Amino acid sequence: MKQFIVAGIGTEIGKTVISAVLTAGLKAEYWKPVQSGDIATGDAYWIRKWVPNATIHPSTYALTQPLSPHSAAEIDGITIQLDDFKIPTDQTLIVELAGGIMVPLNDRETNLDLIKHFNLPVILVSKNYLGSINHTILSYEMLKQHGVQMAGIVFNGPENPSGEKFILNHTGLPLVLRVNTENEINEAVIASYADKIHV
Repeated sequence: MKQFIVAGIGTEIGKTVISAVLTAGLKAEYWKPVQSGDIATGDAYWIRKWVPNATIHPSTYALTQPLSPHSAAEIDGITIQLDDFKIPTDQTLIVELAGGIMVPLNDRETNLDLIKHFNLPVILVSKNYLGSINHTILSYEMLKQHGVQMAGIVFNGPENPSGEKFILNHTGLPLVLRVNTENEINEAVIASYADKIHV
């Protein structure tokens, strides 16, 4: 039984695609604890589409607005509480965060606090863009500083060999997976990466 948190170095990094690959490859269940916006066609919708046989657990908080969780919760008139989050299964599980490491959940706590609450190893998803090396290293250092166990790193999208080499050398993290830029993401594409996972 393996359970992992999928965390990104920012937003629009491809966490859901990577979560789908990990869900398929590890024959895991899937859970997004906080869904902000797109409740009907959010991230769980794509997991269901790309990994049809996967067990998907409902979000603890399904928020109506596509904003930072603390802002979306405020609009919905609720306050996100860490104690409300309970890991929904003892089976192999992929937990996808909403946004980056320091995204706020309420006035005091962030995704980092949620990671520590779950006490599961993190798979960090990086994507190449100007500044992404800095964002990846900062995310790594923040997790390391707080004693969070890290299972490895995934590079998603356009390749940057020199940047990826630097990140791997600096962090010492194993490479879990590299996912290339694809014209379309579908069940077949997800399945094609599922046997390339190293974790």
